[in-house]
Amino acid sequence: MSSPQPAIAVSTFESRVVRRSFHEKTVPSLPGATQLLADIPPSDYAKILSFGRTIKITRRQTIFFAGDTVKEVLLLTEGCMKITLLSETGGAVILRLVGPGEVIGTVGLTEQMTHSSSAEALASSKVVAWNGATFERLLTEFPTLRRNSINIMERRLAVLEARFRDVSTQQVAQRVARQLLRLLPQVGQRIDGAVEIKLSREDLAQMTGTTLFTVSRLLSSWEEQGIVSLRRLAVVVRNPLGLMGICEFRCDL
Repeated sequence: MSSPQPAIAVSTFESRVVRRSFHEKTVPSLPGATQLLADIPPSDYAKILSFGRTIKITRRQTIFFAGDTVKEVLLLTEGCMKITLLSETGGAVILRLVGPGEVIGTVGLTEQMTHSSSAEALASSKVVAWNGATFERLLTEFPTLRRNSINIMERRLAVLEARFRDVSTQQVAQRVARQLLRLLPQVGQRIDGAVEIKLSREDLAQMTGTTLFTVSRLLSSWEEQGIVSLRRLAVVVRNPLGLMGICEFRCDL
């Protein structure tokens, strides 16, 4: 085994987010956590929401497929969604997970726009939906809403760039640990003094560019160390600082 070498460390911002989410009793939910409605006064916030309609989604329900025409802007208020993209060979690639307060699909509507990915509920969920014409009027009336919409797309691009960087520069243990840390404040649910991430090992392997066998081996090792606990379709993070430590050094597998 070669001696550990310094790697790209978890940023100060990431550390703060992880610590905050782990110690709070619940993961932040609406209204404070939503990116779409950030910095909008409460009266305007309520007005914007009043133009939408609430939709209940059952677990494993797909709310749109790649190629479907974009008709609505969808804001997740409860639950968790998985956004996937089909490869040319028919395999599914997970682009991201969506938690409460996040927009599920696109936030920019143009004529005949289609979804480039599919969205499936990982748990029973609720969304607020605005039809395209209504949302365009709201963007005109509330400039902050338009700014937030642009910021959402910029953040998504930044996350995809970070994942590409991870695959190119980090070893598998680092990539898996960092991905779990990213998901903690996003889709984690507080449970018995820990945080549960509802994500299968196969999904985690897809998100980190590795195999199911490797992810299972890593998680089993981390479970023995008390860093995580494993459930059938979930990973329970018990020691986020342990995951941060894995991100700090390169490890031979």
